[in-house]
Amino acid sequence: MDIEFASVSEIKAFQEQKLREQLGYLQSNSKFYQRLFQNNGIDINTIQTLEDLQKIPFTDKSDLQQFSNDFLCCKKQDIIDYVTTSGTLGEPVTFCCSEKDLQRLAFNEEKSFKCAGLTKDSVLQLMTTLDKRFMAGMAYFIGLRKLGAGVIRVGNGIPELQWDTILRIKPDAVMCVPSFILKLIEYAEKNNIDYRNSSIRKIIGIGEGLRNQDFTLNLLGQRIHDKWPEVELYATYSSTEMSATFSECQYGCGGHVHPELIIVEIIGDDGKPVPDGSHGEVVITTLGVEAMPLLRFKTGDIAAKIVEPCKCGRSSYRLTPLLGRKHNMIKLKGTTLYPPAIYDVLDNTPQVANYVVYVRTSDAGTDDVIVRIGLNDKYIGDISEQTLIKELKNRFRARLRVAPNIEILPVDVISRINFPAKSRKPIKFIDERSH
Repeated sequence: MDIEFASVSEIKAFQEQKLREQLGYLQSNSKFYQRLFQNNGIDINTIQTLEDLQKIPFTDKSDLQQFSNDFLCCKKQDIIDYVTTSGTLGEPVTFCCSEKDLQRLAFNEEKSFKCAGLTKDSVLQLMTTLDKRFMAGMAYFIGLRKLGAGVIRVGNGIPELQWDTILRIKPDAVMCVPSFILKLIEYAEKNNIDYRNSSIRKIIGIGEGLRNQDFTLNLLGQRIHDKWPEVELYATYSSTEMSATFSECQYGCGGHVHPELIIVEIIGDDGKPVPDGSHGEVVITTLGVEAMPLLRFKTGDIAAKIVEPCKCGRSSYRLTPLLGRKHNMIKLKGTTLYPPAIYDVLDNTPQVANYVVYVRTSDAGTDDVIVRIGLNDKYIGDISEQTLIKELKNRFRARLRVAPNIEILPVDVISRINFPAKSRKPIKFIDERSH
């Protein structure tokens, strides 16, 4: 039986057994965790339950960056794939995978795709890169192979090629950054493509949220739904360090956590677990990772844990949509917010073609937010820039209670900021604060 459908007590006992196995593996193979256990006087035999994890200090990205080689638990010749993830000290962090780790990744993605309703009869168009040292695209591909589904590796961008592929091969699902769907719709409308009667029936979103904290569609999700009501929308949450993906099921009430692969804690500012349903930092312990397993790793992401069984029958807990990144929290004129809330307003403003959000420290020591936008061609001349800025500020105040400063720049200038040569993901947020 799939452990996600077992009882809560069975899932907990299962994870505790996996945790004890993982601790023994770390004690035998990880220089970093051997040192951490010794320096903190930790006897791993005293860590028997999930609650006992609190006896162990946290690990974070700065540890990975400074002591990367000490995290490696297998021989170098056993590494068969190298990827990188963003670092806190300016340089990316190298992450290694063994054959066993890739098999684990494929299993994880197979489960996530099944959760989103895909089967071996599905055909998915993959609109994300498989190169540039990017783990996610490869993970999706090998997961689809394990599922037995068809996959079309188109890569990101290029709406013309995406539509040519959809019309030629007729996939029933696509996987991409959700805001790109709006560009696909815009291209279809300009070129008389009847997208609402196309073969697409599912959109699986990566990298951006589609829902609010109460699981209703956010502005971006609602805009996609209003334009393309025939498709089902699914949000996912993943990261390189987790080596896992949490996908929504058909009920759209949070990302399902896979108990065989990961333990998730939600931690408050005091370093202690918060009550279920309360927001805090997502802290993960990977299970079954061979090359670079992580113990109590602070992801920097803010979410809450939902423990009530889902209507789909799974008893394992779920995570709410991400509220934001802990270090990206903004305090604007007394209001606390995260960049995704700003994106949501901008993504729901048709006059805005692209944008980048800057946050800086003012002379008074407070946060200043500057939103630079490029205008959609078809709206240029319909409204003055001053009027548009005024209307956009009103939208921000209605949604967030406060409004950032807004500047209008040429679309190509914003685009070069969004897509620098070495970037695998769009750059929409630039933090220039003196932390």
